[in-house]
Amino acid sequence: MASLFSARLQLLLLQAMGFLIGLIGQVARAFGSPKFGSMTTPPVTEPLLLLSGVQLAKLIRQRKVKCIDVVQAYINRIVDVNPLINGIVKYRFEAAKKEAHDIDKKLAEKLEDDATLEKKWPFLGVPLTVKEAFQLQGMPNSSGLVNRRNAISKRDATVVAYLKEAGAIPLGITNCSELCMWYESSNKVYGRSNNPYDLRHIVGGSSGGEGCTLAAACSVIGVGSDIGGSIRMPAFFNGIFGHKPSPGVVSNKGQFPVAHGAQELFQCTGPMCRYAEDLAPMLRVMAGPGIKKLKLDEKVHLKDLKFYWMEHDGGSFLMSKVDPELIQAQKKVVDHLENILGASVQHVKLKQMKYSFQLWVTMMSAKGPDGKEPMKFVDLLSDHGKPVNPLWELMKWCLGLSAHTIPAIGLALLESKIKYSPEKYQKFKAMKESLNKDLMEMLGDDGVFLYPSHPTVAPKHHVPLTRPFNFAYTGIFSALGLPVTQCPLGLDTKGLPLGIQVVATPFNDHLTLAVAQYLEKTFGGWVCPGKL
Repeated sequence: MASLFSARLQLLLLQAMGFLIGLIGQVARAFGSPKFGSMTTPPVTEPLLLLSGVQLAKLIRQRKVKCIDVVQAYINRIVDVNPLINGIVKYRFEAAKKEAHDIDKKLAEKLEDDATLEKKWPFLGVPLTVKEAFQLQGMPNSSGLVNRRNAISKRDATVVAYLKEAGAIPLGITNCSELCMWYESSNKVYGRSNNPYDLRHIVGGSSGGEGCTLAAACSVIGVGSDIGGSIRMPAFFNGIFGHKPSPGVVSNKGQFPVAHGAQELFQCTGPMCRYAEDLAPMLRVMAGPGIKKLKLDEKVHLKDLKFYWMEHDGGSFLMSKVDPELIQAQKKVVDHLENILGASVQHVKLKQMKYSFQLWVTMMSAKGPDGKEPMKFVDLLSDHGKPVNPLWELMKWCLGLSAHTIPAIGLALLESKIKYSPEKYQKFKAMKESLNKDLMEMLGDDGVFLYPSHPTVAPKHHVPLTRPFNFAYTGIFSALGLPVTQCPLGLDTKGLPLGIQVVATPFNDHLTLAVAQYLEKTFGGWVCPGKL
């Protein structure tokens, strides 16, 4: 009897949560978020903020610009803009200025020539921001979890250490969703981040603070991580570049939460930036010895590449329809590649893409090579604290008393419900293998696949609660273990970023990066928010 009562209570609570989520979404669509004096961040007026990381490093090495002037310019921009977007959640300005002065002193000694400096420190003096989920010595590492708000990093994550060794200067850490498991960056430790193109809209997740910080010109290069689109969605919503590398190329060591089970195979750390020319140099540094797995030195002849494209997933009832303006932007790319570049472009229909969400769930719930199960999300929620009862947290949330966000509570409640039976698991596993085989045969080592980064442009705050499965447009490529670059394609009629994913087969990252640079030159790349 008690178990029956518990089951009924759980069902009622789940229904109540669904009602609340729907209500929040309706209110968000009707009214947006709290009003701001201006809906965008102010435009950039300092020329130093409009240079790529590669260009800044060159000017600093050649002593044409002082490193302290570059760092101070970014600090000034952050002070002006970050209160609007809440992208950077902890500053390290004094340490950054000291490091900049040290670089200027070293350069004044003129002990090494420009070529030597470039080889040793390719990002000498370049401002950097880091997703809070990564360890940055002396900075918090909570991943938005209240129980971890006092967790301070004693060392640097591997990729952070590599970038610092390459000369980059961290300015601070950036916001993320709670435990990096939702596509709106909001948590009870740091609050919510806002889109610089329209503050009423989301920045994406989980690397959303990084995305809006870069887009608002408060940083030039950044570190993100991706297991379902956590680099690519924020990059898309904020109109910047983001690259999910081939699995196993870049170290994931030094971030929280730590992936378990098969998730270890699909979690990827990668670069986020405003300018495409920074992607490959960042990847070289971030990969360390893993860069040997890639072919970044190989010349790419774009005209000789085979291009394939799909404008939507085939019509899954779980996902929103793709915005007409996104389809139009994609078709402009296709027309240009075919008629101006003269490349081979083919429209395809991969029927398995309709089941992207199911395929992602299947792979994320699989055991690892060592037989280990993925860690339960509800167990992650209890890190540094008592075990979490999601039903109790839901009731507390309704009263405004929970330390957790509603997406985190919802996932904790539903994670056992979305785990497939052995029969369904085998069905979707076979479908995933079939899709992987089709893509590998289609693309080979000289093809790329163009696909929407998301079915809609950046939605208003809270609206993702009513569209929880839309992330599958990026998640599918995580499940398949393919390298992907998100590329901006200008703004829509409402001033929000458009974009597209460029996909290749494993270890052909050089193809997607080359296409990214071409699309930037052709369609303009990042557009400064607030620019008239």
